[in-house]
Amino acid sequence: MKHVLCGLAVNPALPCELIGRLIAVADPDIADALADRAGLSHDQAVDLAARFQDSAVRLAYEGLLTAADVDPVTQPQAALALLDEHSGDPEWARLLARDADVERRAKLAACPGLPDDVRETLAVDSDIRVVAELASRTTAELAARLARHPHAEVRRAVAANEVTPPEVLAMLVTGEGLQPAERCLVCDSEETPYTHDRQCPRLDCELRAGAACDGSHESTVHETAELALRNPATPVEAVLRFAEHPSVLLRLQLAARPDLPPEAAARLAVDPAPGVRADLAENPAIGDTLMRALAADRDHDVRRGLAHHPRVPLDVLSRLAATVRIGPTLLPRIAAATPAEVAELSASSDPKVRMLVAARRDLPAAIRDALAADPDVKVIKSIARHPGLSETRLRAMVERHGVRVAAGVAANPDAPAALLEDLARQVPPARKALREVARHPRATGPALLACLADAQARPAAAGHPALPPPVIVGLLADDDWRVAQAAAANPSLPAAVMADLVP
Repeated sequence: MKHVLCGLAVNPALPCELIGRLIAVADPDIADALADRAGLSHDQAVDLAARFQDSAVRLAYEGLLTAADVDPVTQPQAALALLDEHSGDPEWARLLARDADVERRAKLAACPGLPDDVRETLAVDSDIRVVAELASRTTAELAARLARHPHAEVRRAVAANEVTPPEVLAMLVTGEGLQPAERCLVCDSEETPYTHDRQCPRLDCELRAGAACDGSHESTVHETAELALRNPATPVEAVLRFAEHPSVLLRLQLAARPDLPPEAAARLAVDPAPGVRADLAENPAIGDTLMRALAADRDHDVRRGLAHHPRVPLDVLSRLAATVRIGPTLLPRIAAATPAEVAELSASSDPKVRMLVAARRDLPAAIRDALAADPDVKVIKSIARHPGLSETRLRAMVERHGVRVAAGVAANPDAPAALLEDLARQVPPARKALREVARHPRATGPALLACLADAQARPAAAGHPALPPPVIVGLLADDDWRVAQAAAANPSLPAAVMADLVP
């Protein structure tokens, strides 16, 4: 019964008075569903928030609660959500900064726009996790101060903060002008030297996988460098040293930086780790010469990364199509192709190239229709979902290629109801096509009844508004809870039945 009530809670056709009755009898699961409901009124949101703290948080983030609706003493989590959304009372921040619950203080530290006095209070919090959370989100001025904090965890957090001044990030990476950290989370809790077991059996252990300290806080220092490498504010000159670093993780981060200079890119192009070369191949910073060199890389992932490069030369991409498993995916370079390039690609003698351009959904009608008549099934699977295709062309695809393209045709937004019915009644059934038909807005009752025979398509069909109401009512008692819940959420469920279901 709970699944049915959860479905009713999100049913767009549920009468207003039944929403109030559901709020009154809700348990946490039903409350979660109600909080997801579109069009919940302010009064309904206040009633729901008064009963369930978790729902109050979600409603606060969705803008359905105001500061006047929330008591920071009895609803601290909702108060934190409003502060996080710049909608709370600043006095709440002063109250919560001294909360006994460290998790709430840490959540407060992550909120933007805190009063200066609150930030100063949190910066000297007794729990280092609170200070670290503040360091990762705070202002540039305070981040610069916290970069010199004696605890390595705080410095690690500063390295992730994108408003940290570039010169401070460079200092964290190089260590120049910075005293070594005195502590880390590892030596706070364990006698060093210590390496945390990745399969640690202790349920109360909060150390990260791979955490280690021999007195130099090495795992936290490594993580600080990794976060600084990811941070776009870190000057690239400060991180070029990592091109030769023994850590693959650090070289991976460097290879992905969009400000990577050509000399560093050239070094990484011959990196022994294929993952580094693959990330480099996808990096918009590299030029044609390096792309052509990487196109000959023996590793498939490197060539695949290059295929996803937004500026890969089309002749290189055409060669890659023959050796890389791409599938019917719209690549960035194909999406950016000019009309002349689209015409050239669609006329390629290689069906894998034609398949790539067929993944676009804005093709000129002539090119779209020509690809729809392509003899190669890979091209047809790629073009089948393109809007604007006529019923005749869609049916011709199915006649030529059968179940291999049936799902794509069924997913076409312009597929007519009659075609969807025929696809749903295919013998033997095309399972993937049934799932697409069950989700299609043009699906009819007869098509959906056929979809109910498939276990995977059944939940989607149960929630489709074109399903006959008597069938929907019967599905409320289905053995599969997903089906029962979808039926309860179906807007075509009779209002009288809804009223009978709500206690």
